[in-house]
This record gives sequence, structure tokens and C-alpha cells, in this order.
Amino acid sequence: MLKLWLQYWGQPLPVDVSSMRAKPDAGHQTKQLVTVALLGALSALLQSAGGLLPGPGYLISPFATAPIVLATAMSIRSGLSSFMLALVLLLIIQPSELIVFPFTTGLLGLAIGYGILRFGNRVKVITFAALVLAAGIVLLIYGFRFPILGPSGVMDFRISTFVYVVLFSWIYSAIWLEVSLRLLSRIKKAI
Repeated sequence: MLKLWLQYWGQPLPVDVSSMRAKPDAGHQTKQLVTVALLGALSALLQSAGGLLPGPGYLISPFATAPIVLATAMSIRSGLSSFMLALVLLLIIQPSELIVFPFTTGLLGLAIGYGILRFGNRVKVITFAALVLAAGIVLLIYGFRFPILGPSGVMDFRISTFVYVVLFSWIYSAIWLEVSLRLLSRIKKAI
């Protein structure tokens, strides 16, 4: 059982995203530009749902990670473009979400997309994404003193809070990697 578990986490990723990359012809570049713009706009709309629809919107806003992962899986440049577009749109639509997106959901999307492009297996992608997400959350909590853990969250540095943030980041990144791989495989079949 342990051997199967280790094989699962150590095996190469089941999705090859090389077919999603830009071809040299101008028509494909235009399609990619439009796709990146739509993914950035979708990410901004999903992230702003938390402020526009209090309650159910908070369940919708974590899905802002998915469009950034898809754009980054096309290329790192596409992912950064989509990320920056989402930031600009959030500045217009819902400025209160502007501090959360670049350090949590958007950053996680960039990290997972980059990991899918650059690393060979799940453990490397998840560990990289978890470290990036944990760094963003820790920066929000201790650097900017933003109460991302809620109003009762601890703002003074505690090792227990740091450990919980890292563990949460690892589990959350693992979940998002699996969601992203399934989403990418369905999109690849449709292409």
C-alpha cells in the first residue's frame, strides 16, 4: 500500500501541456491573446464574487485560481499577463479583493501552472506551490498585518500559526493540483 502511495506521488504528471503552447503563426497567437484575456477576466470576476455576493461569494472566489493555472500552463508569459489583467480588473471592479488575490489565489495559480510546466511530478509541484502560497499568506499576516485568518486571527508571530499555514498550504495546493490536472486533461481532449 505504501509503495502504491509513493508511486502515485512520485510518478510523472499525466498531462502534457505542450500542445497548448503558442504556434508561430499569427492566427494562433491571436487566439492565445484572446484566451489569456478571457481567463484574466474570468479570474477577476470569480475573485470579486467574495465582495459582490457576501456569503456564497466566498465559496466562489477560491475558483479564481483555475483560470490563472490554465493561462500559465499555456506559457509563463501568458500566466503573468492573465494575472496582471486580473489585478487591473480587480482594481476597477472590487478594490477590496486586490490585497488578497495577488498573495493567495492568483499566486497559487501562477505557482501551480509554473510547476506543471517545469517540474516532473506531483510532490515537486505541490511543495513548490505550497511554499509560494505559505509565503504569500505569511506576508499578508505578518508583513501587511492583514487579517486573512479572520478578525480573531493572531497577528503576532507564533510558530504554531506558521506551521498551520504551511500545512494548510500543502493540502490546499495538493487539492488544486489534482483539480488543475483534471481540468487540463479535459481541455486537452476538447482541443
